[in-house]
Amino acid sequence: MFSFFGAASDVFIAKTTNWKPEHNWKLWILTLILSLVVIPFIRTVLEQRKKTNLLWKLPGCNVNHLFLYLAIAKTVVLNNQIKSNILTFQVLCGTTILFYKEKLWRMWIGIKPVVVFFKPETVELILNSNTVLKKTFMYAFLNNWFKEGLITSSGSKWRARRKLLTPAFHFRILSDFQPVIDEQSRILTQVLDEKVGEIFDVVQPITLCTLDILCETAMGIKIEAQRKDSKYLEALKVASEQFSDRIMKPWVWTDFLYYLTPEGRNYKKNVAAMLQFTSTVIRDRKKEMLSKSYVDVSNDEDLGENKKRKAFLDLLLDVHIKENMLSERDIREEVDTFMFAGHDTTAMGISWALYNIGLRQDIQDTIHEELDRIFGDDKNRPITTKDVREMKYLECVLKESQRLYPSLPVIGRELEEDISIDGHTIPAGTTCLLATFMLHRNPEIYPNPEVFDPDRFLPDNCAGRHPFAYVPFSAGPRNCIGQRFAMLEEKTVVANILRKFRIESLDSRDKLHLTAELVLRNDGPLRIKVHRR
Repeated sequence: MFSFFGAASDVFIAKTTNWKPEHNWKLWILTLILSLVVIPFIRTVLEQRKKTNLLWKLPGCNVNHLFLYLAIAKTVVLNNQIKSNILTFQVLCGTTILFYKEKLWRMWIGIKPVVVFFKPETVELILNSNTVLKKTFMYAFLNNWFKEGLITSSGSKWRARRKLLTPAFHFRILSDFQPVIDEQSRILTQVLDEKVGEIFDVVQPITLCTLDILCETAMGIKIEAQRKDSKYLEALKVASEQFSDRIMKPWVWTDFLYYLTPEGRNYKKNVAAMLQFTSTVIRDRKKEMLSKSYVDVSNDEDLGENKKRKAFLDLLLDVHIKENMLSERDIREEVDTFMFAGHDTTAMGISWALYNIGLRQDIQDTIHEELDRIFGDDKNRPITTKDVREMKYLECVLKESQRLYPSLPVIGRELEEDISIDGHTIPAGTTCLLATFMLHRNPEIYPNPEVFDPDRFLPDNCAGRHPFAYVPFSAGPRNCIGQRFAMLEEKTVVANILRKFRIESLDSRDKLHLTAELVLRNDGPLRIKVHRR
């Protein structure tokens, strides 16, 4: 390459200037500049052109489809059934037969190429891959909040953290914390008893309950959020909304520009409030561990009944104190991550379930019958893990609710290398969005997909269903580490509520205003009434 440029430049310069052979050192400097600047630039342009050509070969939006989008938007989006954000695209796709005939769909968000996956067979190829593990560029917006915790980290750091944290979610540890989940959900029923006959937003008391459960089971502290004001909760709510809004505004994707805006400064303020809260949690728990003899329970074969197994924060602090493998910053990363992921997603799962149950008296009656068979007339007996395992129908109800309203309506991955799917090559650098909200509404798998039908998850009806047709907790190597905890918590909380109350939902589903923030919410209250049984 150098000789080519050297020869070409020599001929050109010799014919057009008074260049002399003794000036060849200048020629080589020129050649070096061309090699270091021009050639990489040309290579980058050619590579980008190749990627663009590959992307345009994928099924995607053209002018005809644009008119179709607009026609559907007029009847679906503009009728306020959904707030305009990333969820809009899924609704538009899901309401047309055209899109379900494809296995993937290409689009752009700003200048960022995005491929949307909504068929089980293509979703499986992404989620089950051991190489497609990096989260999308959107998760970088959370760096100020989560830093490099389990949700946002990738590569060797993610693998090491995942291996370290997995033991904290063993089913025997969850069983140890069942009394705490039961106790906090009983406090919730006392709160609801004070609201009998009133109209209220179910999300607010449920979220406070899940925050109490998380702090005591995973963090080892009681904060009594259900009886006291929580600045953390308010800050989290606002920050979640701001994250969602930022995704749809490419002009503020750059941190420098975003933090110059009023929204960016407010986001930073709310994140700072949450970081202060979690730092206090860590500091207090560490002080407690250092102030008394702490039982090492890493070998749990001979645990006595009164010995407490390691919780999430205990495990991290134990590694920090005894093995010096994690810094306090490392611990904060995981605590901040889990403080959100461990309560907000579960809170919305419970809230959506209660809302759906409140719309269907027949389904609610069946749940009451199941609970009465388990507990009889005793509405105060603590719920054990054995009781939870017997709640077969309630589990179907919770799964069907998560099908219609998955806490994570979209899952994102960033390609670090080219992949081939369904005869198409998708280039590195492409964002893959797995449209959970749309995947769960595939009429080929779920007939009459908008109908709330828990029988879909009876064992006989699940037989033969594609395992990646239902992924409310993601799947594959980066599946939700706390999904067992979430299901145990959801069943216990809902069961304790329905043992004492009948739920009445006041707004039909066509009156909802769905919005995809960090989790799927209604853009407004989920209004219910509770009545004593």
